[in-house]
Amino acid sequence: MKIVIIGGTGLIGSKTVTILRGAGHDVLAASPRSGINTLTGEGLQEALQGAQVVIDLANSPSFEDSAVLQFFETSGRNLHAAEAAAGVGHHVALSIVGTDRTPENGYFRAKVAQEKLIEASGIPYTIIRSTQFLEFLGGIAASSAEGNAVRLSPGLFQPIASDDVAAFVADVALAAPRNGIVEIAGPQRAPFDEIIASYLKAIGDPREVVRDPEARYFGGRVEELSLVPLGEARLGRIGLEEWLSRSKAAG
Repeated sequence: MKIVIIGGTGLIGSKTVTILRGAGHDVLAASPRSGINTLTGEGLQEALQGAQVVIDLANSPSFEDSAVLQFFETSGRNLHAAEAAAGVGHHVALSIVGTDRTPENGYFRAKVAQEKLIEASGIPYTIIRSTQFLEFLGGIAASSAEGNAVRLSPGLFQPIASDDVAAFVADVALAAPRNGIVEIAGPQRAPFDEIIASYLKAIGDPREVVRDPEARYFGGRVEELSLVPLGEARLGRIGLEEWLSRSKAAG
């Protein structure tokens, strides 16, 4: 089966490419560097010829509110038009758990716009909403730092390893379209501040984590259940401790 992965050279994309190629599929890792650009439409029609499945893992180069919205809307329209012309039978997209519950977060608003375009495209689809990746814990801590303190909400958090995300993405891509949403999350759920505190302690970062119910997550207020699945979700197998030991071994 021919599968095109938009953003196929990124963190999740490269792992998904490896899984699907290992299963014997014809996988095209598409990126602007390879001459396939969803924002401009360059190379899209040629890349999608003969493709049964398209996996959209593209991400905006800018996280500024208006820029990220423009990226996902323009990219989505270009991609859906090319998919329709090529007769693609399954569009798979990676989104975020809680996108529709944190409207103050500009990135989340852009992902909601992306999801709406997918639902209205007429192409069979599955949207995978994932919790935050364990690989992003350092960046999250940095974004919440004030001097030697890291201020974080006690809202629940359930981060997932990128290896588990890629495995779920590959599995969904090979299944029939759901025409709906699948949620995925890590195996451990705990308050946001506690998970980041455990991470910082494990890597020897001396900064103090301060529990602050008013702390924002990239502009959005975090309530108790803002960032975790509310219903059924597929859970990854790699928890924080195992991920940290793997990271140290790889380093």
